[in-house]
Amino acid sequence: MKTIGAVLVSVAVILASGGASAAGDAAKGKKVFNKCKACHDVVAGKNKIGPSLHGVFGMTSGSAAKFKYSSAMKKAKIAWSEETLDKFLTKPKKLVPGTKMSFAGLKKKQDRDDLLAYLKEATK
Repeated sequence: MKTIGAVLVSVAVILASGGASAAGDAAKGKKVFNKCKACHDVVAGKNKIGPSLHGVFGMTSGSAAKFKYSSAMKKAKIAWSEETLDKFLTKPKKLVPGTKMSFAGLKKKQDRDDLLAYLKEATK
C-alpha cells in the first residue's frame, strides 16, 4: 500500500504542476510575443528574419521549409515541445551554441509560460 500511496502522491504533484502552458495566460503571451514579432510570425510560411512559428510544436529545429537556418540550428535536431522551447527561450545561445538568433532570452518564467500558452493557440 505504501507504494500505491507514493505513486498517487507523485501523480497528484505532476497534475498540480501542469505543463508550461497550464501556468501561462495566452492573452498576456500575445503581448510578450511583441518581443518576437519583428523576426517571427505565426502565419504558416510567413518567414521574416526568423522562420514562421506556425506548427512549431512537434517540429524539429532547422526544418521549416524555405528558411535558411544556421548550421548550428540544423545540427541541433531539437524536437520543439513546451519543455525544449522553454529552455530555448530562457537562453537561446546556451541551448543552441552558434544559433543566428540574436535574442538574449526571456528571464521571467511567467513571461515564457505566457508566451508558450499563446504560441500553443496561435501556431496550430
